[in-house]
Amino acid sequence: MYYQKKGFPQEYEIVLCTITKIQYHSVFATIDEYDLKGMIHISEVAAGRIRNIAEYIKEGKVVVCTVLRIDKERGHIDLSLRRVTDMQRKTKINEMKQEQKAEKIIEAIAHEAKKDAKQIYEQIAEKVFKKYTYIHQFFEEIVNGSANVEEMNFPKEYEKSLIEIVKQRIKLPEVSIRGEIQLKTYENDGLKVIRELFQKVQEKGKQYLEIKYAGAGIYKAKVTAPDYKKAETVLKEVIETIQKEIKGTNSIYTFVREETK
Repeated sequence: MYYQKKGFPQEYEIVLCTITKIQYHSVFATIDEYDLKGMIHISEVAAGRIRNIAEYIKEGKVVVCTVLRIDKERGHIDLSLRRVTDMQRKTKINEMKQEQKAEKIIEAIAHEAKKDAKQIYEQIAEKVFKKYTYIHQFFEEIVNGSANVEEMNFPKEYEKSLIEIVKQRIKLPEVSIRGEIQLKTYENDGLKVIRELFQKVQEKGKQYLEIKYAGAGIYKAKVTAPDYKKAETVLKEVIETIQKEIKGTNSIYTFVREETK
C-alpha cells in the first residue's frame, strides 16, 4: 500500500501490524501504517496462561493491535492483541480494505492520465489528508455529493477522470426499510385524490422512496438510504405526508412495517 502515516502512533490507537518474529516470551511486528516496529509481550497475545505463543500467532500474519506504550527516545512501541475488541478489529480491517480499493482507483486514474501512480497518489494525499483520515472517505463524499472536488485544486489533466472513475467504482453501503401501505378513499374523485397524494409522497421521499401498486388498495413501499437514521427520517416524512393529505377527506390508511430478517 501507498498509505503511510508520519511520526509515531498515539497510545491506544488501533493499528494494522504484520508479525515478523516470534520468541518465547514476546512477538515482534511491523506497524504497517507507520513503517515502525513494535513488540507484543506474551501476556498481551491472549487472555489466560499461554504455554506456546506459536499456537496463537504465526510469522507473516496480519493482525490488528492496540498501542499500549510509546518510548520515542528509545524507539520502543508496546502493542496488545488481546485488548482489541471484535468491533475494533472488523472496523480497522474494513477501513484498510476500503483504502486499498481507493488506491486501485488512483492507479486507474494514473493509467488513464499516463502518469506515475505513486506521484498522483502523493498529489491527492497531500490535499485530502488535510481534511480526511483516509482517501476512501473523500471518494465516498464525491459519490454522495458532499465533497467539493474543485476546491482541492487537483491538476486539470486528471480531475475529470478522477470524478468519473470514483463514481463508477465506489458503491455506497445502503440499508432498506420496507412496508405496506393500505389506502382506501370514498371520495367521488378517489383516483385523483390517490394520484395527487402519491405525487406529494414521492416528492417528499425523493430518490430514497420506491412505491409499487400491489392491487386491492395495497402499495408496497421501500425506503433505501445510506444509513438507518436517514431511512427512518424519510419514512417518517412519508407517513406524515399521507396523514396530512388525507385529513379532511373520506379516506383511511394503514402502514404495516415489514420485519427485517
